[in-house]
Amino acid sequence: MVRLAAGLAAVLLGVLLAPFAAPLPAAWRLFLVRRWCRAVLRAFGVRIRVHGPATLPGGPLLVVANHLSWLDVPLIAAVLPGRMLAKREVRGWPLLGRLAAFGGTLFIDRDRLRSLPGTVGAMSCVLAGGGRVVVFPEGSTWCGRGEGAFRPAAFQAALDTGSDVQPVRIAYRPVGPAAFVGDDPLGASLWRIVTARRLVADIRILDPIPGTRHPDRRALARAAETAVHRQPTVASDSANRPSSSVHQRASVSPASASSLRTPS
Repeated sequence: MVRLAAGLAAVLLGVLLAPFAAPLPAAWRLFLVRRWCRAVLRAFGVRIRVHGPATLPGGPLLVVANHLSWLDVPLIAAVLPGRMLAKREVRGWPLLGRLAAFGGTLFIDRDRLRSLPGTVGAMSCVLAGGGRVVVFPEGSTWCGRGEGAFRPAAFQAALDTGSDVQPVRIAYRPVGPAAFVGDDPLGASLWRIVTARRLVADIRILDPIPGTRHPDRRALARAAETAVHRQPTVASDSANRPSSSVHQRASVSPASASSLRTPS
């Protein structure tokens, strides 16, 4: 209960302070987001281990990662903060929706394919301005040995702006408490996390992929997918089903690719 209260207090503090941080320069906002996300994860009892270069090259980056849990969002933000791509429904969530909007989240309407070019255009604007965009291209969480294909739509923004793609591999030890499986309620997931012992989040920063080396978005997506999925990870036999993501959802059977609802 202490961890749960501490974690929720850390989240609430971020919500209350977000309006005061909004007018600050982008570099300061990203610094505060990184520190806040680290504090939230620490309060929930999650230890972070970062593998890879201590510094990244400057300039715009399209950060892409595998997706196992809602914890992936604060984990990425604690290490590589940027403009997150999230489903439109997140905007309406109590507290967190408002916080996401203050953080500059880019929202996508997955049920309106006509809105996809506008979303890619918004991502391109961020990258053209030298910023980072963070995407989970599997489209939904994949917990255990199963892994989803990277949908190529978001990679068009990297091609349009000549930006590098930064692949990232996420793993949890043990994976069971962190896994967000099926129609798992957020409250139940929170309880598993705060009652877990020695929950460690490993984030591996891989070699960047120059977008200019690939002819189209599908080839670039395959290159990023290969880089992320060939890395070793900790798997669980009991958590091998795709689930509804906090970013994008997919209403398919466990035997199907969970990212089918994500536009290509």
